[in-house]
Amino acid sequence: MSVEELVQRSVMLKSELVQFTQHPRFTRQLRARLNAAKGDKPLDEDMVVRTIDHFALQHQLRDGTTVLERFIAHRRPPLATDERAMLLGWRDVVEGLFEVHRADDGTGSVVLHNLIDDLHYVVHSNMGPAALTTLTEGTFVYCRIVPVHPATGHWLISGHLMPYPQSSGPDIAQAALQMTTTDPELLRRNPDLYRQAWQMQHEDRTAFIEFFGADLVILPSAEAQERLTEHHRRRLEQSHAADKAENLPDDPAADGAPTAEEMGRLPEQYMEAPSIGLIYDETEGLNYYLDFGRLDSLFANPALAQDRTSIALLRDYLNDDTVSPLPLRRLAQRHPDGADTVFRTLLGKPSFIWQRDGEDLLRTRKKSFYQQETPPSFSVVGQRLTQLLRTPQKGDR
Repeated sequence: MSVEELVQRSVMLKSELVQFTQHPRFTRQLRARLNAAKGDKPLDEDMVVRTIDHFALQHQLRDGTTVLERFIAHRRPPLATDERAMLLGWRDVVEGLFEVHRADDGTGSVVLHNLIDDLHYVVHSNMGPAALTTLTEGTFVYCRIVPVHPATGHWLISGHLMPYPQSSGPDIAQAALQMTTTDPELLRRNPDLYRQAWQMQHEDRTAFIEFFGADLVILPSAEAQERLTEHHRRRLEQSHAADKAENLPDDPAADGAPTAEEMGRLPEQYMEAPSIGLIYDETEGLNYYLDFGRLDSLFANPALAQDRTSIALLRDYLNDDTVSPLPLRRLAQRHPDGADTVFRTLLGKPSFIWQRDGEDLLRTRKKSFYQQETPPSFSVVGQRLTQLLRTPQKGDR
């Protein structure tokens, strides 16, 4: 099918998918997502549409599939080959703040420049040509887009558009910067920016190891915060000195950026812990672990496995789906002689051998970390976003 035919066909299929999403079997999970989106404020139509769209295309159900994949599997009659490929392509969602690079010139499409990944997208709407009339060149829009079909290079609006006037550029730029720094995964479509982000993380990790002496350290909480602050202060000074030596202009992203003190400040619950583990992994970046000294002592001296507090802490680490396999792997690497005994006690399995069974255990308990690519912990600001960030705010001289 042509792009135009695919866009037209998407109208009926998207409607069917939304109806399928509201089936009673998904009611509890969808309601939970809507309540989470609402927070303390009433839900407006834009938020409802955005939440349902995210739930249908991206939310993982208990079996690891999405509502979209369930719809494709259960749809009768089965989808044609092009239709199936089109819907599977919708899993590749790009969400961002865009600048309208070219308005609709009779082609039924607009060209949007994503301020976050610094790429251009040819975008269509299955709501008819009128849906794009509000997007004039130079204005801005928040939206979610998906491929019309993976083979076309064209994109489709998914959900509502939220347009903004050209005069809102500086505010939009700040919002885009916030999105970029909060979720570096949004850079993934631009290999150049993604590569730069990984390089920045590598350089920061190297500096961390030079300062701390290793990529894993265990410190009292107060000392951990003090030394983290000093590490970040040194990195900021090095960055400023490098920019000055190359006569580079001030980085617009630095305006309002956190200070070394703010970057090194640990959450309050961490400050109450007797020890903090700092692990700067090549892939996962810098992570902090509560009461890590207790776990390190447990693996170093497996006799402590009889201590309920230590075993309970290890169980929490194993069962917590927000904690990656990293700290458990590193503990087993540091103390290979103690890993078998500790996990045998924890699991009640006398035959458990970490070298043989450890990875299977982590894949079972930490499934989500094996189902997604880990993004860099650093973000890079694209060229157009840099220009907008340098645009004076109203009232600035």
